[in-house]
Amino acid sequence: MGEFVVHRVRFFDYMPSAIRAMAFNGSTQRLAVARGDGAVEILNFADNYFQEKVIPGRSDRAIEALCWVRGRLFSAGLSGEIIEYDLEKLRPRYSMEAYGGPIWTISCNSQETLLGVGCEDGTVKMFEILEEGIQFQRNLDRQKGRIISLSWHPSGAQIAAGMIDMIRIFDAETGHATHRLLVERGVGTTRNTEVVVWSVAFLSNDTVISGDSAGKVQIWDAVTGTLIRSHLITKWDVLGLSVSQVCVRVLVGVCRCHCRVSLIVSVLQDESSMIAGTSEGTVVQFQALASTMGQENNQWVRTRTFKNHTHDVRALVHTDTAVVSGGMDTQLVVRPLLDKVEKNTQESALRKILFPHKSLVCCAKKAGLLLFQFPDHLELWRLGESSAKGQAGDRLPVMKNPEKLLQLQNKGEDHICCSAVSPCGSWVAFSTVSSVRLYKLQLGNGNISIKKVSKLPKELHSVHQLCFSSDSSRLFASSAQASVVIASLDQLQCKHLHTLKPKSGSSQPIHLLSASENGNWLAAAHTDGQIHVFNLHKLKLHCTLPVYSSCPTAIAIHPTTGHLLSAHADQQVSAAAPLLSSESQTVVCSCCASVAADLRVLPEAEGVHGVEPQPAEGGAASSVAAEGHAHHTHRLQPQQAGARLPARRVHVLHHRSESGTRRASRRSVLILFSSPTAVLNSINADKINQILTV
Repeated sequence: MGEFVVHRVRFFDYMPSAIRAMAFNGSTQRLAVARGDGAVEILNFADNYFQEKVIPGRSDRAIEALCWVRGRLFSAGLSGEIIEYDLEKLRPRYSMEAYGGPIWTISCNSQETLLGVGCEDGTVKMFEILEEGIQFQRNLDRQKGRIISLSWHPSGAQIAAGMIDMIRIFDAETGHATHRLLVERGVGTTRNTEVVVWSVAFLSNDTVISGDSAGKVQIWDAVTGTLIRSHLITKWDVLGLSVSQVCVRVLVGVCRCHCRVSLIVSVLQDESSMIAGTSEGTVVQFQALASTMGQENNQWVRTRTFKNHTHDVRALVHTDTAVVSGGMDTQLVVRPLLDKVEKNTQESALRKILFPHKSLVCCAKKAGLLLFQFPDHLELWRLGESSAKGQAGDRLPVMKNPEKLLQLQNKGEDHICCSAVSPCGSWVAFSTVSSVRLYKLQLGNGNISIKKVSKLPKELHSVHQLCFSSDSSRLFASSAQASVVIASLDQLQCKHLHTLKPKSGSSQPIHLLSASENGNWLAAAHTDGQIHVFNLHKLKLHCTLPVYSSCPTAIAIHPTTGHLLSAHADQQVSAAAPLLSSESQTVVCSCCASVAADLRVLPEAEGVHGVEPQPAEGGAASSVAAEGHAHHTHRLQPQQAGARLPARRVHVLHHRSESGTRRASRRSVLILFSSPTAVLNSINADKINQILTV
């Protein structure tokens, strides 16, 4: 089969930022996660927890709270601004100053008509939610201390505010404070020690639950303003609370593969379970249980304690089947509740999401270079070299160590959202939400020189993904309008050639780009699952693949056969019919004819997963797909059961003969990058270090 070399890269010192806030949209099954660097991630819980979108952060943006309103995402932070995000252009849509100092919390009523924010100056400010934005309505009665936390009553008539040493309950209609609940100080503390109410939850039975810096979870009667019960769960702070939700689903039909299709029509507070996160790294679950048989009034009882974090648990979400937590240790933990899911299944497995699903590493295959992307800078490295030979699976000694060639610092407050290096290593490009920058590199005799391309086409003002052609003569960039901009590169000049637009009119951003080795084709994948293939000679759309139910996580075009391969978030690999020559307008339908290339999982050790095209036994019958649409052929699932993260990247490696020449064979292996412990495991991605192949 030939040989190829795998480089194990351990010098990518990337450190994810801490999780500061989370918000869950039950109707769309989307989780929004705010990081300490100001970035916001959108994860699709219905699609194997795939991180489908990332909104880059800013150096001056500190997010303290997130809130979903009818599919719209709002954030508030210490800058004193309320920000609504554009989930299609992946950038802030607008920001509004609240004029109350730093904002500590944000919450909307169950009717999703009003947005309340708690400010440093002691005011709860109410904003009316309009179609095109938000509008200030009024202030509630000003208090002497800052407003740390907020929670609406499900009826929308009252709102509870957590402060220092107390909880205030306001009438949402009049704006007046109706009750003051004094919080007890911790055991062994002095009189001057303040107790911060970090989180509150307002239930439909007029019960208020609070978590404070004294380590207590307290249950209050909002009608009488009295304390019902107090639970001391830690010596340190209780930083967050979350009440269980239940999704009301309606069966809408059965698909062709006999799967039941349901639609979530509403999300309600179940109020039968509650979780509390502490600064010890523990998550404590409480359940409302009857103390005696037949009793109607339930009591909150501590039932379970989870220890999945090493530092503060800053953010919590309690879905109908799982507990989701995140904090200072940067990892997002999804712990299914075993009494809510079927045991010994993939759904019942614990998940820890440690590393971004979007690739932060770009490889210059011809030059042997790696480009590492950080939020505020790029690093260019030359891979190590080895002249030794050995058997398959041997570890070769490194004769020349990896070398850091360049560190490119980004100027400005915006963080880097995407980057790329050309295959020859002569071009480096990166983009923020406001601008694109392109640099020309010259490597030789141990020296490196870099020059910035000063004039770029106006079409390259903000992009989501960057990719160079195999000959490094063109730059492809996915713009904010879900189109692909093509620019030609020559010396220090960059000129706009054409803008490719899909006929479907998809407004969702393009998150994957892959150009073919022969320069004829460009594949683009959208976050809504659409995959388009463009003809680069005729500069128009060639075909559109049928939309699969799971979002693509990686795509690649086979360099010799032209098969378009795609990995999906549900751990399956798809193969489309081979792309014909650029002169053809048709695509062979592999679903309606005998398949020209079968795919099988390579039965290697240590969980190696890949696919290898094999010639069909009876040859391929000719068949043409209607309307220029390609069809998926085979779906490949990992051999081992259990919870796995989506594949991050696809590369096609050429086998080399003993003489070292590239073989023009259909037997090329598709390898999915993953963790160093599993070497070529295509799914398990629990480690930060990545394996790269050149």
